[in-house]
Amino acid sequence: MKKSLIRKYARTVAVVGGNVQKGQSVIVCVEPENEDFGVMLAEECYKAGAGCVAVEFYSNKVTKVDVRYRTLKSLETVPKWGEAKAQQEVDDCAVRILVESDDPNALKGVNVAKMRKAHNARRAVMKKYSDALEGRQQWCICAVPSKKWAKTVFPGDRPAAAVEKLWKAILETVYVTDDNDPVEAWQRRREDFERRCGILNGLGLKELEIKTAKGTDLKIGLIPGMRFEGGGSTTLSGVYFVPNLPTEEIFTSPMRGVVDGTAVATMPLSYNGVMIENFSVTFRGGKAVEWHAAKGEEMLTQIIKTDDGAAMLGEVAFVPVGSSVGKTGLLFLKTLFDENSSCHLALGTGFPDLMPGFENMTLEQIREAGVNDSLTHVDFMIGDETYCATGITADGRRVKLLENGKWVI
Repeated sequence: MKKSLIRKYARTVAVVGGNVQKGQSVIVCVEPENEDFGVMLAEECYKAGAGCVAVEFYSNKVTKVDVRYRTLKSLETVPKWGEAKAQQEVDDCAVRILVESDDPNALKGVNVAKMRKAHNARRAVMKKYSDALEGRQQWCICAVPSKKWAKTVFPGDRPAAAVEKLWKAILETVYVTDDNDPVEAWQRRREDFERRCGILNGLGLKELEIKTAKGTDLKIGLIPGMRFEGGGSTTLSGVYFVPNLPTEEIFTSPMRGVVDGTAVATMPLSYNGVMIENFSVTFRGGKAVEWHAAKGEEMLTQIIKTDDGAAMLGEVAFVPVGSSVGKTGLLFLKTLFDENSSCHLALGTGFPDLMPGFENMTLEQIREAGVNDSLTHVDFMIGDETYCATGITADGRRVKLLENGKWVI
């Protein structure tokens, strides 16, 4: 891929995704294989005005070795320096940018139960720091190809050709081309998102009904006044940023514990190196009570049993068929992309910052208002060309939102 296009993408991540402000600290997380992109992104963050950029490297290969050789107690422990580092991030309100590129199969064969127990224990310790940043921090998840990820998406190609194809697909989904200004393109996308969110937020919806020909049939309660949001978010200090590049979804957090019916997945879910395929989840009285998967059911069970909140919904998201990601026709095997090609749901924690006036509420008050809480948040796709969503307003009117997978508002 031409370096000029990759540079343009890096600028888009810094300026549109993180929207780095003058003097801000930035944390960039990247895999060792893509160190060059990490350096390029750091430079673009500095050009955008960053005061300090820290580049951190992560590796699922190391994670796999850790899980194999360390004791569970050791894996569950957060060292003092880890908490001190998290507190510094809170104090600085640093922009956090994660560059995904890891092999979807990197964790294949890992002791999943051990890894998840350790993750949940660490997450319980670290949650207070992420809660402290709620609504204050700009963050962005983006992606660049790695050889193994590219070969997974394009198994019939040589590594170099697969990487080139994956670069092309990624850039298409984030509106980066030879002859355009991606910042302007994303401004137009912002206007479209805000128009449609304005319509949804003006309807006063209290419930959603969702159906597909594949078997999804759900009634989902909504929180009074809870906002629909799409494209980007705005911090309490007024900085607009785009958390996911790409993004095509408009979403909200439903009422905790108010959902009945069955959700049937239309795409596989790659989670911690395990493929979960042909699965469904049935809800009754707001909680998952039955689930099945042709493959990966044990992992699905572990996700749902993470904690009480993991068996409930934290997100409902609308993505029309024919989105920038959907047009590629690819299964990326990364939620960042696959969730933006299909309407989806998420098990686990909801989004407190979608609650009007959340900045003047405690997290306990937000949870009491109906926003789900959990140590996990796992998206799974249920959309296709037969997806239909109807909203029921507070005064009982029925409003079609999507029909046959496409917006009708």
